Amino acid sequence: MALATPHEEPLEGGAVNLRLNRILPPLAVIALVIAAWWGIVVYTESPIFPTPWAVVTGTLELAQDGTLWEHITASLMRVGIGFGLAMLVGIPLGLWMGWVDAAYRTFNPIFQMLRPISPIAWIPLAILWFGVGDISPIFLIFISSVFPLIVQTTSGVHTIDRRYLRAATNFGVSRAVMFRRVVIPAVLPEIIIGMRIGIGVAWLVVVAAEMIALRSGLGYLIMDSRNAGNRYDLVIASMILIGVIGLMLDGATRLLEKLKTVRWRYVR
Repeated sequence: MALATPHEEPLEGGAVNLRLNRILPPLAVIALVIAAWWGIVVYTESPIFPTPWAVVTGTLELAQDGTLWEHITASLMRVGIGFGLAMLVGIPLGLWMGWVDAAYRTFNPIFQMLRPISPIAWIPLAILWFGVGDISPIFLIFISSVFPLIVQTTSGVHTIDRRYLRAATNFGVSRAVMFRRVVIPAVLPEIIIGMRIGIGVAWLVVVAAEMIALRSGLGYLIMDSRNAGNRYDLVIASMILIGVIGLMLDGATRLLEKLKTVRWRYVR
């Protein structure tokens, strides 16, 4: 039977302490915010603004009748389709622009001109072109996500250490093989950064679009709760859910950083 070494317990204790040091500070801040929120509402005796407990009960009310899950599913579906299309277009286009100088010189000025335009500014055109339905927010999500992916992927190709390319050339590697075996693995960390930026903007845009042009989703839930008898408990609940889901989406994207083909870039 293998005996435990004297160093195992301190190492396990150190790992536990490290996890606690990461979790406890944000939890403490959240607890302070909730306590301050509750105290201010009670002190001011606001008839409209809800207490944290009222927000909890309102959320449970929507969860029990299934309305909450329908709105969450609708928003996630739109983000999934729009962001997926942005990846299918943005990543290959960014790789091509980074690898082919003529493509970069031709398309980069156009994308740099379009990129600063707020996705919200596209809402009137989206409604004009696609009407009031799911296609409009999907288009807005695509527009908001594709430019970060293009720019970040192109930048990743341009910042590859030229020693890798020269080494591959010296070994007689063809450009096609070099692109597949050297360029793409080297640019993966930058693609993930572009994905994190894009998914955050996409989640923001879908909520804004749902407030204006749709009758489902978390954005619509906020406006409907406001208009249907000033249900600010549901407004605040929807806002908190938007933040939590956004955090989860970012965390899911960050998991890609642990892939073996990507992890080397994040070694400290």
